[in-house]
Formats: sequence, structure tokens, C-alpha cells
Amino acid sequence: MKRYFSACLLTAWAAAMCAQNALTSATFGALEARNIGPAVMSGRITAIEGISNNPKILYVGTAGGGVWKSTTAGMTFEPIFDKYPQSIGALAIDPVKPDIVWVGTGESNMRNSVSIGLGVYRSTDAGRNWTHVGLEKTEHIAKIVIHPQQSNTVYVAAPGPLWSDSPDRGLYKTTDGGKTWEKVLYVNDRTGCADVIMDPRNPEVLLAAMWEVRRTPYSFTSGGLNSALYKTIDGGKTWRKITNGLPTGPFGRIALALAPSAPDNMWAIVESENTGLYISNDGGETWKYQSATSNVTARPFYFSTLVVDPKDPKRVYRPAFSLSISTDGGYSFNEGGRTSGWVHSDHHALWINPNSTNHLYLGTDGGVYMSLDYGVSWTMLKTLPVSQYYQVSVDLQDPYHVYGGLQDNGSWRGPSRARGGIKNGDWVDLYGGDGFWVQPDAQNPDVVYCESQGGNMARVNLKTGQSKSIQPQERPGDPKYRWNWNTPIVKSPVNPNILYCGAQFLFRSNDRGESWERISPDLTTNDSIKQQQYASGGLTVDNTSAENHCTIYTIGPSPLEENLIYVGTDDGNLQVTRDGGKTWKRLDYTMAGIPAGTWVSRVTPSRHDLNRAYATFDRHTYGDMRTYVARTDDGGQTWKAIHLGEGLKGYAHVIIEDIENPNLLFLGTEFGLYISNDGGQTWVHYKAKLPEYVGVRDMVIHPRTQDLVIATHGRGIFIIDDISPIRRLTPQLLERPVALLPSRPTPVTTGHYGQGFPNTDAFVGPNPTEQAVIQYYLKDRVLTGEVTIDLFDPSGKKVLTLPGSNRKGINAVRWDMRTTPPRAAQGVMVRGEMGAFAGFFGQLALPGSYGVRLNAAGLTDSAVLELIPDPLQPDLDYQRRRAISQELYGMVEDLGLLVAQVQSAKDAALQRAALAKDTKLRGQLQRYANDLEAFRKTLTETIESKGITGEQQLRARIGKLYVLSEMSDEPPTRSVLDKIQTLRSELQQAQGRADDFFGARLLALNRALQKAGLPGIERMSRQNFEQNYQAGPKPAGLQEWLDSLVEERE
Repeated sequence: MKRYFSACLLTAWAAAMCAQNALTSATFGALEARNIGPAVMSGRITAIEGISNNPKILYVGTAGGGVWKSTTAGMTFEPIFDKYPQSIGALAIDPVKPDIVWVGTGESNMRNSVSIGLGVYRSTDAGRNWTHVGLEKTEHIAKIVIHPQQSNTVYVAAPGPLWSDSPDRGLYKTTDGGKTWEKVLYVNDRTGCADVIMDPRNPEVLLAAMWEVRRTPYSFTSGGLNSALYKTIDGGKTWRKITNGLPTGPFGRIALALAPSAPDNMWAIVESENTGLYISNDGGETWKYQSATSNVTARPFYFSTLVVDPKDPKRVYRPAFSLSISTDGGYSFNEGGRTSGWVHSDHHALWINPNSTNHLYLGTDGGVYMSLDYGVSWTMLKTLPVSQYYQVSVDLQDPYHVYGGLQDNGSWRGPSRARGGIKNGDWVDLYGGDGFWVQPDAQNPDVVYCESQGGNMARVNLKTGQSKSIQPQERPGDPKYRWNWNTPIVKSPVNPNILYCGAQFLFRSNDRGESWERISPDLTTNDSIKQQQYASGGLTVDNTSAENHCTIYTIGPSPLEENLIYVGTDDGNLQVTRDGGKTWKRLDYTMAGIPAGTWVSRVTPSRHDLNRAYATFDRHTYGDMRTYVARTDDGGQTWKAIHLGEGLKGYAHVIIEDIENPNLLFLGTEFGLYISNDGGQTWVHYKAKLPEYVGVRDMVIHPRTQDLVIATHGRGIFIIDDISPIRRLTPQLLERPVALLPSRPTPVTTGHYGQGFPNTDAFVGPNPTEQAVIQYYLKDRVLTGEVTIDLFDPSGKKVLTLPGSNRKGINAVRWDMRTTPPRAAQGVMVRGEMGAFAGFFGQLALPGSYGVRLNAAGLTDSAVLELIPDPLQPDLDYQRRRAISQELYGMVEDLGLLVAQVQSAKDAALQRAALAKDTKLRGQLQRYANDLEAFRKTLTETIESKGITGEQQLRARIGKLYVLSEMSDEPPTRSVLDKIQTLRSELQQAQGRADDFFGARLLALNRALQKAGLPGIERMSRQNFEQNYQAGPKPAGLQEWLDSLVEERE
């Protein structure tokens, strides 16, 4: 009847293709991703809003991590927007009805890596539920302003699509809560609205900043003749262009602010050929230039925020590289945050508590900070895991580490599991700058290869903390090397000593980067028009390498053949070498329906077929947001599109092939993770605890644990532990009504790691469970009948039955690897008494092959679950540990029987006493019951203590040793073994006393009862005890018990 998972479920992959595919997003069910953070460096914050009369409530919008809400003044946060686009441009809270919250999706900090949105969303219940209210084609939203008296009147400033012309930009207005929208200010298809401010005294008066902006894959232009400042005094019906005192055009981005306490006072940062600060004292009619620090006027396309103290019109804040603060109305500025508390650079959002204006929240490229002294000193809120990863890799240590590079937050390493959960302090900072590819050395665990923007590569020694530049340098006669913002550095999967990196040429190193060999010609188009980064930025030059073009973007060395390498470039070339770089061939992917010149975002050679490879293509930098994925089965000669299906959303970043099942593919797009179990013919959206619209930039499958490690650009790292069950979800298996799915072998242990203390003032990522996980598939939800899991030990004896869940798709049942708990003595719970848990603590199972039988409303399936010795403790003596535990287990049950016998006889005696007419007999029965109760009190606790008590009876003392023996993987100490013998002697003495109670004295009582016509009193048999035993009410949870021990020690 039993069989191994592999035997039960393996089918030929080719045959699986013939069955109808029933895979859906709901199938994955209990196979949930876990977010390990990190939050120590967080990510870019785009919007912060609070509630004036309840400053403990805070909403935070992020560049790629959605919307978060705090009800604890920022000490803890919860994500409230996981089903919707994660790129947030604006937040607004209704000043009259604060449960009404508006979200504008699509960040407006228009850098090269900015994501897109799908319009505006509205909640009427403080973020619990959301309704999409339109403007889905705007892609980017900069500001939302709500009428102070009319909740349904709202203005939305939309810069609009960044990469293409579009009429879906400008200033929009709704008067019916988002049911309908009117575009009240529009210039042309290239000019959108970057900011809007409203006079709180007269909400019909608004100023709006229009911005002409465009990005291409290789350039950025902020500014044009159509950028301008406009004013309306009739709620947007008519507008006037404001020019008095402003510089002559062209303008770039304009940031606006007014003083809530004196609205005629206004400020503007105006990007122009001489970007500057301008001040108005007449409601924006006339402006005057005011010299300011370089930080105030810095990088105006990226730093677009000005904020004025709600009470003090002279206090003006300018978030930019750092925070500039004026206390004289903008005529001079000082840098804030210089006194104490380091603050991450690049500031984008600021909220000031209107009732206590010393209380500020600042949003940066590295998270949220709080100040209680007007910005003099700051504290980082380390509970927001919104880091923006570009790439991810893993090592082979146990537990393995996760490596990756983050937008503006360097490169980091963190554990896949850690004691007490994965905490901020478990992450190690490897390298600075903007982080991208990180590769651990294959042979030396202390060596890591990192890089920052523009190909700045280094070999980092974790032991010494030293880093050494290993970036290839031009040799005499070489052209200048062109390095992408996100330059690939890749290890050979065949030869771990080989590193590859790419500029316009492919380089190979055999000595850890000490030297590099150029093994290709220029693999790009080398188009000179696309190589003018020195002029990038428009009115404000912004040459950070973000627009570097005609570069290698992806390198795909084959896992099957060292000399087979695919290379893709950002300007649309896909090339291959089959001889280690001696010769190259350009491949034509346009036959797959992909336009020529499309950015090749990833090329992935198959690990199963030498002639097969996959590639993802990204045209979002041309305004095309469609998903492009292709496959070749003939070494690149022909390509076929595999991006069919209505379910795919978002431009594609990465595709990987499973390391065992060649038909199982994972696709990461700007809008989530997609899975195919039929070689790419169909795709389903994975949504099990992974935000649906998060940007998935990279993935890797760990070869030992079979975990899928996912790098997101906005929500950090997610791990789907053990994807073995997904491998078996073939189209054929999905047609079965029930099926057990594979589980990886589970080490037998009481646990090493735990889950720590989440929901505190610092983020803690969950560890994978250390319990055995039994997963099964149900084709349909079980509506009638039970779902259970029977477990059998290696001898075939039934261990226990676990309840299962009945949902459609994958279900999971966790087994703590413990057998049925002993039948323990009943008694009250004494504060801090460990022994009370004996009746709820089964014995830890021995390693071996355990039978698993799934029962689902009459349908069954069987398999084998492997429990293995703990590799972290190779010298454990499981048999000796079990023998000692078994002795204690028997003692707990023997005492349980004894207490049950005493209780039963006492109850029977009292019952007979109530019926007895003879006074003498009634007295004998009462004394017998009293003596039994006195004896019971020596066996088990009978009076619940409200305070601290040192009184523990035999139940507590035996139970404590049993629980202690089961809380450790090692056998007990000699001291404990001696104590066991002492308690065994006490138990034997108690059994002897019981024999006295149930001997001649009971015989005499029963003769008297017989004479009186009353039934006798019987000693409960072991069989009766076992058949009728019911565990008492479970004491306070284990955590409460542990807490009580801590309190007692204190």
C-alpha cells in the first residue's frame, strides 16, 4: 500500500503535456512564500500621510512595495495594498472623513528604474478594502489633493507615461468620489502635471505645475517649452499661466508648497537653465528668486518635495540629498539631521504632525525616519521590508545565505534561517553604492564578488572586511568600455573558477578577477546616437550611468557545456558562442513576434537540453508594457513566443527553468511571479503571500533545499520553501481527485531556530518550519466529510491521525514529529508548572520511513515520509534518548491511571454515601472518600494558585522530567537519570498505597454496600482508563508558560 512520493506521482514530462491543464492561481494554496526582509536598509519611500487627530496612524507609500499602515506611530507596520500595483506615487487622507484614503499608483520620481501604476484607488474603511476608481492609463501620479469640505471633490496630478507620448496626463478632477473624471488642465501628449497645491481658505484656487519630460532607453530629458506654472480661481474651469518673476523658459520640473497657516505665502523650486528657489507672498501671482544652497536646488526631477510647517509659515523643509530647513521663510537654509542619528540620503516625502509640528516623518531612499525635535535628530523605523533588489544569489552553506544588490542601498548577505527568526542584525553589508549582481565564491565562503552602478566590481573578503576593485580596464588601443547601470557579473555553472562580466565586450576571468580576457567583439549595435550620456538629464545634466547604453545586460553560460554562452544586450542584440568566445552568431528573435531592437532582459540556457534556451525581452522603455518571452529548441536558430495567455501582466525581467522538471518554468515580471507547468504553453499568477503586482527581478532555485528564492524590487526577498510539490503538478496529476505531494526529508529535531518575536519595533522574518510538512492536492473542495492524515511508523503501527484542510488546490498539514501524548493525570494548572504539559507532549519520532495515508471524503492516497537524523547533530543517540523518554512516558501514564482510579473510586464512594440510609455506612463511605482525596492531593495538584507557589506533587515532578526530556534532542543528564529512579520509587510507593485502598478496606466496604442493596465500588482497569481517557483542558499556551518561567526567575 505504501510507496515513495516519487513512485506515486512521477510521470513522464512529455506525457504530462497531453493532459488538460487545470493549474490556476488558487492551486498553490498553502504553498506560501515567506518574506525574510530585509528592513535594516529598507527602500525608497514616495509618500507619507498621517491623521491630524490621531498621529499614531500613519500611511506610507513606497516605490515598489505598496502601501503600509501603522497604528503605533511607526513602531510596527502592516502592508494593506498587496493585491494592487506596488509602485505608489501619492497618498491622500480625507480631512473630514479620515477613513477615506486615496492612493495614486505609479511613482513620479522619474528615475531609470521607476515602475508604473494602474491609476487611482480609494478606500472608505481606512485601508481594509480598496476600489479602483480609474485613470488606469496614467502610469505615474504625483499628487492627490482633496477638497477640505467636499470629500468627493478630488484633484489628481498625473505626469503620465514616462516612456511614450500619451493623452493620459494632466490634472484630473472628480466631483463624485472617482466615478467620473474630468481632465481640467492639459497641454499636450508630452506634458503632464507634476504638482498641485490648493488654497485651504478658498479651495477653488489652485496652482498646478506642468512638466514636459521624456525618457528613452538611452537618454533622459527633463524640461521643455511646454512646462509652465498655471493658476485657477474657479476650481479648474479656467487657467492662467503664471510668469511674473519666474525665469524665461524652458522649464523642467516645478515643486510647489504653500503655508497652511498663511496660504498667500508660497514657494517653488523651478528647474531651468539656472534652477532656483522662488518665493511668492501674494498667492502665486508674482514670484521672486531667492538664492539657496545646492541641496535646495539639487536634482529637481528626482527631488520634488517642499513642505511648510502647518503652524509656522517661516519654517520650510526641502527634502533632497539631505534635508534642508529654513526658519526664516526660505531666505536661508541649514541642513537638518546633523546633530544625531544618521539619515539615509535622497529624501522624497515628509509629513508633519499638524498638532505637534516638532513631530516629523521623513521618507528616504533608505526607509522612514522619525524626528521629535523639528528634524534636528532622527530615528530610523526598522520595520519596513521594502528593499528594492535587482539580483539574487545563494551559497551552499547550511543554512544557506541569500545575496543581492539593492537600489541605492548597496549589496547585502542574509541567512535563509536564523535563531529567533531573521532579524535586521543578521544581515551583513557587503558593498556600497547602488547594488546589483552579487556572487559568492564557489570555493571560499569568505569571498564575495559585488558591484555598484556602472560596472564598479570588487572582490570582498568577509573575514578581513577588505574589498579590491576587479573591474576590467581599457588596454592601449581599446575603445572606452561601456558599462550598464546594472552590469552582469556571472559565475560559470560548469567551471566554478570562471567569472564572466560584460561591457560592450564579454570578459572572462579564471583567477577570481585578478585578470580578464576579452572573449568577444563588440556584441552591441554600437549606435553612436545611443551613446550620448554626457548630455543626459535635459535642463539639469544627470549622468549617473543610468542611461549608459549599447551594453551587455545579460550573460547566460550553459549549465551543460562550458563553451556555450548566450549574451543579450540592452540595444536588442542576442548572440551566442559555441566555442568559448572564438566565434559569435547573432540570433533573430523577431520570428517570435518580438520587435527588433528590444532590450534583452535575461537569457537562460536549459539545464536539460543543450539546444534549448529561454529569453525575456523588455520594451517598456519604448512605452510597450507587454510581456515578451521566447524559447529556442535548436540552439537559437529559431525562436517561438511563449508569452501567450491573458493572465500575463507586466514587462518581463527573468525566466528560469526548474532544475529537475524541464517543463516547470518561473517567470518574473514587473507585475509578479508566473508559473508554467507545461513548458510555457500556459501560465498562472502565483499569489500565495507574494504581493500580486510586485516587481520580480530575479530568482534562483537552491540545489540542496529546493527552495525558490525570489528577489523583488520593492518587497525584499521571498522564499518558497521546497518547490518539490510544484514539480509534481503536471497536467495529468491535476486531473486526479486527490494526490499526496512530495515532501523533502525532514531532520528529526525538537528545533534549532524558532520564530522570534515579530510585530515589535524591528522587522523579524519568519524561519521555515522545522516540522514535517505533508502536502496534498485536492482537485475540488471537499464539501462533505472529513479530510484526515494517518501516519504509520516504520513497523506499520499507526502513530496518530492529523486533521487536514479541505480547500481546493494544495493543502499542507504540519506534523511536529511527535507521537500521541501520554494519558496524563488530571489536575489543576499551577503557575509556571512545566509538568502540566506532559499530557500534550508526544514523544519525538525516531528517524525512519513513515507511511502517510490521505483520507478525503472516501478518497485515499498513500506515500512515504522520510524522517532523517539531524545533520547538525550527527552524534545524536536517538535510541537511547527514546528509551529514557519511553520510561518517563510510561511513568506519566501509570500515574495518570493511578489518579484516575483514585478519582473514580472517590466519586463512587460519595455517590453511594448520598444513597446510603445507614448512618454508619454513610460515614464509612465519606471517610473512604476523604482519605482517597487526601491521597490524590499527594499525587496531583488540586488547588490552583493565583500567585507563585513552590508546591509540586508527583504529577508535576514526573511530568517536568518528561517534558524536559522531550524538549532536548540529547538524552538527559546523569542527574536527571538519578531523579528518574527516585521518582520511579515514589511512584511505586504510591501504587502500593493505592493497593491498600483497593484491597481489604474496599472489600469490606463492598460487602457492606451489598448488604445495603447498593452497587459496589470497582477499581478502574487500565483498559477502561485507556478507552475513556480524555485530556483535560489545555493549560495556557506554551509561550505563556515560557513567559511565566521568565517572570518567576525575575
